[in-house]
Amino acid sequence: MKIYKIIGLMSGTSLDGLDLAYCHIWQKKEAWQFEIKETKSIKYSSDMMNTLKNAIDLSAEKLLELHNTYGTWLGEQVLNFVNENSLQVDYIASHGHTTHHRPEMGLTFQVGSGQHLANACGIKVICDFRTNDLALGGQGAPLVPIGDRIFFSQYEFCLNLGGISNVSFEVKDKRIAYDIGLANMILNYITRKVDLEYDEDGNLARKGQLNHTMLEKLNSLKYYLLPHPKSIGYEWFLEEVVPIVEETEDTLENLLHTSVHHICDKVAQQIELNFKTKNQQLLVTGGGALNSFLIETLQEKLGETTKVVVPEKIIIEFKEALVFALMGVLRIEQLTNVLSSVTGAKKDSSSGVLFIPN
Repeated sequence: MKIYKIIGLMSGTSLDGLDLAYCHIWQKKEAWQFEIKETKSIKYSSDMMNTLKNAIDLSAEKLLELHNTYGTWLGEQVLNFVNENSLQVDYIASHGHTTHHRPEMGLTFQVGSGQHLANACGIKVICDFRTNDLALGGQGAPLVPIGDRIFFSQYEFCLNLGGISNVSFEVKDKRIAYDIGLANMILNYITRKVDLEYDEDGNLARKGQLNHTMLEKLNSLKYYLLPHPKSIGYEWFLEEVVPIVEETEDTLENLLHTSVHHICDKVAQQIELNFKTKNQQLLVTGGGALNSFLIETLQEKLGETTKVVVPEKIIIEFKEALVFALMGVLRIEQLTNVLSSVTGAKKDSSSGVLFIPN
């Protein structure tokens, strides 16, 4: 039995930092199995966070320079992780960090050059998982649903609350998934106004009250009316959401409270729209799963028909890194790792580019 020893790397739109998950992945009786052996989260320095956040405004030359330097930095973090834990590693599967996502223009870009990464750590790298799907007419996102189908099929719905909320579920043997809308991106934007990285446990939001005008504006965003497949990026947030936050004069607590209700309204709406069965289960992962006020609010809005399941912390925090490790394995095996039923592409694909260290 072949056991792949692979490190998945993930940097999300919430800009929390870099997640590394050293996984063993193998196939037993045609079913894929996994074990997360070691993990590490590396917080971005304020300089790195600002650089990545503002990368959307860089010139082409500066963006490519960042692509290379960030790739080298990723490789250095991998090397430290490997040495700290004396790991044997076959491959690295890296998502990179999305700086541009304009699927309607046929483009997406994740900084983190695979060749620079491979050279810096001396291990084979699979990355650039999105471009092929865009070339096939897809959105290039979401990508995690392949992992939901393979590793978490016991749940009727899989919800990820990262910078953006996205959901994944089965309809007539097809996996459907799309970005619902906002999650930590808006919450962290608000807390960073007072130099707080995030609202721990949603304690500040819990103290607030609803701003009905702000809630109505957020709930009325045109994106929510679009059919799937659909996805959003930081550009959408800057153009559509930031102006609403900035023009709302209210306390920090009220802004956060209102944003949590908006996030939960939109998630609940989608779960109810795609109702499966009585006592259905919704698996929640990503940083938002650690926000107890958000989870309580979501459960209240969903009522008794849907149970919100928050798994063990290692799955909450490292599920996406795990799924990219799986995507790397599927690419090596030349098996489907991007689903056209999710992205809207002409066909399923086995995506990702292999880089050999020099």
